[in-house]
Amino acid sequence: MSEFYADNTDKPSTGSYQHEVIEHIWIPMPDGVRLSARLWKPVTDVPAPAIFEYIPYRKRDLVRLRDEQNHPFLASHGYYCLRVDMRGSGDSEGNMPDMYSQHECDDARHIINWISSQSWCDGNVGMFGTSWGGTASLQAAVNSPPPLKAILANCATIDRFEDDIHWMGGCLLTDSLEWGATLPAILALPPDDQNVGDQWFSIWEHRLAELKFPFQHWVENHVRGSYWRHGSVRFNSDDLDCPILMIGGWADRYSNNVMNLLKARPDICQGIIGPWGHHYPDKAEPRPGMDFQGYALDWWNRWLKPEDHHFSTPPRPSLLIWQREYDPPDDRLTHRKGKWLATDQIESAFTRLCYLTKDRLLFDATHLQDEHILNVPFDLRHGECAGDTGYFGRVGGLPLDQTPDDQRALCFDTPKLTEDLDVYGFISLDLNICAMDLPAQIACRICEVTPEGKSHLVTRTVLALELDDMLDHDAGYQTGQTRRYRITFPATAYRFSAGNTMRLALGCSYWPLVWPTKKKTHIDIQTHDAVLNLPTLPSDIREIAKPFGEPSSYAGDTNFKSSSDGAFFREAATKRDNQVSQGWQQPQAITHFQNIGVQLSTKTSALYEHRDADPAKVSCKINNTYIITRSDGEGVIDSRIHMQAEPSGFVVKSVLHITWNDDVMMDKIERFPVKYLEK
Repeated sequence: MSEFYADNTDKPSTGSYQHEVIEHIWIPMPDGVRLSARLWKPVTDVPAPAIFEYIPYRKRDLVRLRDEQNHPFLASHGYYCLRVDMRGSGDSEGNMPDMYSQHECDDARHIINWISSQSWCDGNVGMFGTSWGGTASLQAAVNSPPPLKAILANCATIDRFEDDIHWMGGCLLTDSLEWGATLPAILALPPDDQNVGDQWFSIWEHRLAELKFPFQHWVENHVRGSYWRHGSVRFNSDDLDCPILMIGGWADRYSNNVMNLLKARPDICQGIIGPWGHHYPDKAEPRPGMDFQGYALDWWNRWLKPEDHHFSTPPRPSLLIWQREYDPPDDRLTHRKGKWLATDQIESAFTRLCYLTKDRLLFDATHLQDEHILNVPFDLRHGECAGDTGYFGRVGGLPLDQTPDDQRALCFDTPKLTEDLDVYGFISLDLNICAMDLPAQIACRICEVTPEGKSHLVTRTVLALELDDMLDHDAGYQTGQTRRYRITFPATAYRFSAGNTMRLALGCSYWPLVWPTKKKTHIDIQTHDAVLNLPTLPSDIREIAKPFGEPSSYAGDTNFKSSSDGAFFREAATKRDNQVSQGWQQPQAITHFQNIGVQLSTKTSALYEHRDADPAKVSCKINNTYIITRSDGEGVIDSRIHMQAEPSGFVVKSVLHITWNDDVMMDKIERFPVKYLEK
């Protein structure tokens, strides 16, 4: 076992600089719109580098506690730090019609140039963020302004269609509905009068007048096309021109993006993939976590203060990755089994082949049986053990024991493994498929199964069989036509244990994670030439005992109180009168920021139903409520989405009801149908 340096491990939790906080400053945009920022200033007379985070998640209240973990820490080490509300959000002016609009992308560049021109900035700027903020950082790094010297992108996407919240393999994720209810609610919250003054109400009225339900764009753009390529740096990665640190976690939908970007730009990218979910990795589960603040500080010192940073330690590896091992499946794991590995070779050393027979997976091609044509079952209950995608970063939601889903699927098992089996990278399945109905989808899972019969999900994917290889177009395939598919799973690093078996499971639906096709479909596969490709570890792989320090204990601002009506809980699937229902609830949670006199409460729920095992009788309901209470009043934002299947497609109803001191500010209802592709 090798020992990797951790040059931030012994650093103090805070630096030597005192710092001041300015709650609100305006940053002017060329079109006259002003963006609001919160600024942490180190007490120094010498110009210093600046780092900013750029998101629509309300610096005043919604993510204030998270901001207090990162920005004061960096300011105490001599960096000017800014948290900027995107236009149309928080305390900023303007409006936001959709995610990643051209205005949003242009604003990021103007912010970079504005910061670098301030007398307190030495001209060097860094940008970072998680999720939307990480993706915005990547977009700003494309032909970036000269002052942008480096970025750090956590839980970010480089492919908005394939590796985001909306679609997977050309199949609609029901998480997209939750986000479709959540984003308008966030944008509908009012600016703060203490920051923007008496004009807060007019800014809010203008914002509400222009407020849209962007979910309609997301669901109607059912192939990648130009809509989703916009802002997806995968397609212009050659134009990325500053150093990038990508961080992801296996329990997060976005983990795929780290290895994909490192493969595209190994010259400027470094990556970390841990066991955690959709959070900054000092707070996320499952653990072990990492000292994110200390590791980030070293990154910024390296690129924003190069004259002060001594490269006395060895270069970091291109990729630090947590290799998972079998854990008994459970909704929540606080700690994952596994170990840290390091490599500079993103590609695997070689690929091991595993062949499909009638009901088996064999590593030896000499024992293959005759060709078989097998039917893939269609069962709307296949997917009940899926957990969630991890996108929203909630505690728990990990995949459960897959045995019930395995019983609803077509399964292929290896013999009991005689030695540990390591896989690394992108597993793929080469398979001849004949779809008797189109559109159709295939859901593929790879599991590790113990002798006692516990089935643990390793990786999964879904694919719309009617689309071309790039998911850009309907490929024009005819029903009954046999076609060769390569189905690629998300990246993974996993060790199957000797004594267990590996299982491949196939189904024709994956509800409620994925919206099903309009009717039951008939899919056959051929075992002839069907191969599961298992990439192995790179030749330079090495085990790392301690790649970084423990998560920081830095607490930031503690001037708040939190309470709730109960913990988040999930409702298992229940069947009654041919109707199957499952869902989850986040009871009301309240945070009171005592020093600024603001209280914010949230509650959310989801309900997924289907009746008569019929995909034309599925529905999803999301309810999301925010209540903000200040000295000048109280605002209530209630946002709901209900999507109901029908024989030709589905109908979406979006509702946004807003009050201020019990006066109705908005009662917006939109209803629109979406037609399925017809063959």
